[in-house]
Amino acid sequence: MNKPLAWPGLLMLPPLIGVTSSWVTAIGLALAGWLMVGTFGGGMGLLRPRLEAGGQWLASLLLSASLGSCLWLALQAWSYELHQQLSLYLGLLPLQCVILEQAGWFQQRARWRVLAGFCGTLIVLGALRELLGTGALGSHLGWLAGVPDDSSGWVLLPQGGLRLLTLAPGGFILLGLLLAAKRAWASTSTINRPSSRK
Repeated sequence: MNKPLAWPGLLMLPPLIGVTSSWVTAIGLALAGWLMVGTFGGGMGLLRPRLEAGGQWLASLLLSASLGSCLWLALQAWSYELHQQLSLYLGLLPLQCVILEQAGWFQQRARWRVLAGFCGTLIVLGALRELLGTGALGSHLGWLAGVPDDSSGWVLLPQGGLRLLTLAPGGFILLGLLLAAKRAWASTSTINRPSSRK
């Protein structure tokens, strides 16, 4: 917890677990987050050199609130069903942008790689939870195009799945298993790596 970006990372845990019960909602939040963070970063990149430190904080607060409201209304107009699923978590995006700005994240070189990793994690976790939890993938895919859709998607497991994985405890279990697999894979790749001679 002594890393400077630990708290902003923890703030994204509720959307990571809450939104990923469905692949479509995970894709929707990933796209909304990418749009919000990208426009906020671009806006603050233009404003930051022209403002003092106290003014930067106020500008980041006003810019994130304005962009968050615009994103909220745009998603509601585009796809009301998707908006209903994401509405609670859309409010965390402006707060996340302000915290990331104060932590200096927007001045880092690897910021887009970190954002792509988070969005990729959202999408993969959403796909796995939906597939293993319901046995189908892509239910309500039309929501992303703004079309009301009640389809059950592509049924890949006709027997269904383990319903627990679509609930929040199942999300924590699956996320823990994925993190353990990543750690095990990383440790085996460092063990098998030949040592370099100097």
